[in-house]
Amino acid sequence: MRSASDIGPVLVTGCSSGVGRAAAIAFRTAGFETFASARNLAALEELRALGCHTLALDVTDEAARRAAIAAVENGFGAVGVLVNNAGYGQYGPIEEISLDDMRRQFETNVLGAMRLSQLALPSMRRAGRGRIVNVSSVAGRVSVMGGGAYHAAKFALEAIADAMRPEVKPFGIDVVNILPGPIATQFEATLLRTIPDLGADGPYGHFKRNLARRMRAFLAPRGLGVMTANKVAEVVFRAATARRPRTRYNVGLIAILGPIGRALAPDRLVDAVTSLAISSKRR
Repeated sequence: MRSASDIGPVLVTGCSSGVGRAAAIAFRTAGFETFASARNLAALEELRALGCHTLALDVTDEAARRAAIAAVENGFGAVGVLVNNAGYGQYGPIEEISLDDMRRQFETNVLGAMRLSQLALPSMRRAGRGRIVNVSSVAGRVSVMGGGAYHAAKFALEAIADAMRPEVKPFGIDVVNILPGPIATQFEATLLRTIPDLGADGPYGHFKRNLARRMRAFLAPRGLGVMTANKVAEVVFRAATARRPRTRYNVGLIAILGPIGRALAPDRLVDAVTSLAISSKRR
């Protein structure tokens, strides 16, 4: 494992709760100059008290993105590790998701991470070192009904990482993706609020109620394969500090077995199985 002095400062996005918050604590506890960021600066007060530098950062805002990278570089030089964690899940039937909601999903989950990486890379190249760690998801490998918008964003993040990794390797920079399964965080509450509400009598009314029920069960703290944010943060830290990291870390039972099962199962079988849990018809 590399030391904090070898790596340099760490910038983590989406630190108001969940994996981002746990990752910032892990890096700071290990002695890293840690910049914890979130849209709501007040939500970072506990992290500031622990010794983190705190930044107000909306990853969809260009001025805020530039200011965040500048704050790290002006204080401690090139970003050593950029942890792209900020994101949320847009759920619901594709027919009912507006283009504005889809754009917001990609602006946050994909373009925010991509642009921060672009802004951090010049100084990383000059320093001859750096690591970009994206908190992706098993949802970037397996797509199921009800989550098409979120899956699309995570699939895009996976594709960008695969392209970027060999592009930046000659400069001493690495790109690593973390693919967790279900995590017991505030993600569920945000997810449920994104499901379009077009009235109970619409064609997808029953589907959306079943989807909400299914996602509550899927993300319940004691559900099958559901992990804590701390467990995922431990993997983020390991991926950031390993001398020879893997390109991907699948975290948890579902993240490990899900892509294997999806690759082996015919599409129609997957459709049928998922439809048993989330149906568009009245029950």
